[in-house]
Amino acid sequence: MVNKSFLIILAGVWIVYPHGAEAYIGPGVGAGALAAVVGVLGSIFLGLFAIVYYPFKRMLKRRKKTATVAKSDAVDDASRPADK
Repeated sequence: MVNKSFLIILAGVWIVYPHGAEAYIGPGVGAGALAAVVGVLGSIFLGLFAIVYYPFKRMLKRRKKTATVAKSDAVDDASRPADK
């Protein structure tokens, strides 16, 4: 009769030992996996870009609006006649 500990060790070695899959993965699966990776990375990049870009865009718009208002005030002051 075979010892139980020997069978447990044998099963552990069999599980840990690498076995060949003997399977073929065609180019379609590789292209699909590549597309999935690019899609995930692209969405992460676009999400981070949106988080940084939109507040920066709002700041630039606000700065441009302030500069336009200041410029129009300067033009109004220059066009008024000076008090004598």
